[in-house]
Amino acid sequence: MRLLIVEDEKRLAVSLAKGLTAEGYAVDVVHDGLEGLHRAGEGVYDLVILDIMLPGLNGYRVCAALRAAGHDVPILMLTAKDGEYDEAEGLDTGADDYLTKPFSYVVLVARVKALLRRRGQGAGASPVHVHGDLKVDTAARRVFLGEEEITLTAKEFAVLEQLVVRAGQVVSKAQILEHVWDFAYDGAPNIVEVYVSTLRRKLRAELIRTVRGAGYRLESGR
Repeated sequence: MRLLIVEDEKRLAVSLAKGLTAEGYAVDVVHDGLEGLHRAGEGVYDLVILDIMLPGLNGYRVCAALRAAGHDVPILMLTAKDGEYDEAEGLDTGADDYLTKPFSYVVLVARVKALLRRRGQGAGASPVHVHGDLKVDTAARRVFLGEEEITLTAKEFAVLEQLVVRAGQVVSKAQILEHVWDFAYDGAPNIVEVYVSTLRRKLRAELIRTVRGAGYRLESGR
């Protein structure tokens, strides 16, 4: 899958590109609306991540121009939370989804995957991860342990999602921090331990094993 990021905040654009590349995507980055329109119009991308506030041509106009030209590439629009722009206007121009800054990286990845699934498999496809009696639906963001639905906060779910998509593998604290917390987070990495502890209480302690000096691993349920 090849993605195009059109974002003039260079630090954010580079961070997004680095993370999405690690997820296995091929990623190109441009920082100008006109260049973004030109590149997206080439028709080689599977998805466009498009900021609204751009030099040259704003995101609304880029999106509208792509749709007017017949391009149906999925578009995820990004905007700062300043009240100047709203979701309805973004979607009216033909965007497929909308994300307000600041956002956690894991939310962006979930939106990207959902849009790509919808494009490739049709709406309604739902990635459900089942590990013994643990079931995690990353599209509906629901968690079940046996027949019981477990209520998690957004951050708790995000941490669990990082473990469940890599079930059986060791996931380091650094990986969880990078994918779940905002890029600007500069607090203690021990925050991960707090959320893992909470997940163990809400689920079962043995589901999440600590691999000393390396990170955490999600084990199969009963």
